[in-house]
Amino acid sequence: MEAFIRLPWSIYEGDAVWVPPLLRDMRVMMDPKRHPFHDHSEVQAFLALRDGRPVGRIAAIHNRRHVEFHGENTGFFGFYECARDDAASSALLETAAAWLRERGLEAMRGPASFSTNEQAGLLIEGFDDPPAVMMPYNPPSYAEQMASYGLEPAKTLVAYFLHAPAPPEYLVRAAGLVERRTGVRVRLLSKRNFARDLKIIRDLYNSAWERNWGFVPMTEAEIDHMAKELKPVVDPRLTLIAEDAENRPVGFALALPDFNQVLKHLNGRLFPFGVLRALWLRRKIDRLRVLTLGVRPEYRGKGLDALFYLGIFRGGNSQGILQGEFSWVLEDNDSIRRPLERMGAHVYKRYRLYETSLRP
Repeated sequence: MEAFIRLPWSIYEGDAVWVPPLLRDMRVMMDPKRHPFHDHSEVQAFLALRDGRPVGRIAAIHNRRHVEFHGENTGFFGFYECARDDAASSALLETAAAWLRERGLEAMRGPASFSTNEQAGLLIEGFDDPPAVMMPYNPPSYAEQMASYGLEPAKTLVAYFLHAPAPPEYLVRAAGLVERRTGVRVRLLSKRNFARDLKIIRDLYNSAWERNWGFVPMTEAEIDHMAKELKPVVDPRLTLIAEDAENRPVGFALALPDFNQVLKHLNGRLFPFGVLRALWLRRKIDRLRVLTLGVRPEYRGKGLDALFYLGIFRGGNSQGILQGEFSWVLEDNDSIRRPLERMGAHVYKRYRLYETSLRP
């Protein structure tokens, strides 16, 4: 497992764009006793060896909650990394496919590590810019390896980039109009009442996204685990909860300072001196990532996105952050894409999930 976790360091040696993940975080993810995804699903990691040296890795993932929620016998692969070695790549993908086929699954989709609730997609466009926090990165050769094995595109995801020193004037006007028409107000996350707001966010997340492609509801344990992992980097000024006139939560948005700008310099380790360096470098973060934004079905189409975007603009500008990434967005989700493009954001990265049949 340690070889599995450390393999990317040999794959990306000399790559100035790659951001090393924290070794500690990877160890937790792959440990069935420490990550709650393993409570309901099964993960099997594999290494490809050439002359005794690891040259590739993959994890086959039987996400039982996906099977139950979507009613489809689809398995997944994730954590894929491989040298420019076609034989190793094919062996990894075929081994994962065989493992999933043995469990009665009829299709394989990926990469997703573990699901769309974590990192998903293979980078196919935008290799010159470092990945934002919690977004994947890979060499261009991986798409060639997917095609060589026979995987077909399943869905394309896009990431938008925007640099703006202040919110557009029309956005300020639109937010004011939405407030008057709907009675909805946006407030900031309360760290003092973190447990209360976490429960609100969990309920909103599972109701607002349930019809999204590939979405799988997170368990209470998974939400709690993610909150614990993100709490050190969550900024209350960038975490917004929308409430109606009766103070009932109707939506939320979460943006994070791009902590990858810090991780870039830590080489996977926080200890013994990484913590001090991280605290110093954190002050220099100048980019954020808008991870998620959603509202309950009955409040869709009412313009609440304007309230969230204005709040994130103000929260970021207040600390000198003038640029951000909005990711990821389904390529065919025009209702999300249009408002971003009206603000001046443009697509600068594309990601793809692939799939293949496992039937005989």
